[in-house]
Amino acid sequence: MEVIKSARTMQRHAAELRQRGKRIGFVPTMGYLHAGHLSLVDAARPHCDVLVMSIYVNPTQFGENEDFDAYPRDFDRDFRLARERGVDTLFYPDTAELYPENHATSVRVEGLEEKLCGQSRPTHFRGVTTIVAKLFHIVHPDIAVFGQKDAQQAIILQRMVRDLFFPVRILVAPIVREADGLAMSSRNTYLSPEEREQALALYRGLQQAKKRVESGEANSNIIIDEIRSIWRQQPNLREDYISIVDLDNLEPLSQINQCALIAVAAYVGTTRLIDNIMIDKDGTHALKIKNT
Repeated sequence: MEVIKSARTMQRHAAELRQRGKRIGFVPTMGYLHAGHLSLVDAARPHCDVLVMSIYVNPTQFGENEDFDAYPRDFDRDFRLARERGVDTLFYPDTAELYPENHATSVRVEGLEEKLCGQSRPTHFRGVTTIVAKLFHIVHPDIAVFGQKDAQQAIILQRMVRDLFFPVRILVAPIVREADGLAMSSRNTYLSPEEREQALALYRGLQQAKKRVESGEANSNIIIDEIRSIWRQQPNLREDYISIVDLDNLEPLSQINQCALIAVAAYVGTTRLIDNIMIDKDGTHALKIKNT
């Protein structure tokens, strides 16, 4: 596995691959890899000849007083896991490489970035779209894979790709969970054993919501109240949001008539966690985010 740190070198490498007719798959990450990240590698592999993973903890998607400095990092471990999973090229830039002095350009997707997580993290998605746009220009992928756990992010990036005519196909892979249902996240390492147990309320609430939809309930307020009642039993859990929204525009739905995203975010102690499920009105199966 080759490690590239320079953006220009990565661009030249990608151009050489494309000249040879190779399809490039891309998995952008912030490192501290877990099984969820590695599942994105598996999802990308059938669609490409060469697989590139990036590891970069992007400062612009962290707000003031968020956990940028504390975010877990372990490059040696990440290198080993990526190589064992079959990654061909690891792009590992530093901040001076991606945000040169006096940089002044950012990318916004208005109308989507302000909703859900954007309410409590108002600058987060501008940081995400800006860094992903940079990475797309550097890696020149044919396909890029993101996880459903960050469903709002995936929907926003699909819109960015469409609006700016990026020649890349976005694939969305299912959420990978621990055996007890907790969605895998690098931030799970922040949780104490007690908090780790209480964090399971996020998934229990979503499972209860799914059961209610399967039983015929379509009223979003009723479903949200049931999730909230489960959360209230956990003394260290504080709600950020519980929302049922349209998959295209993230607008709140009063009724689940066809497909919907049930998205939640909460603080468990001081750790902010997110989760979601996608359902149809009949509750027969989880729906994938549509691919561009």
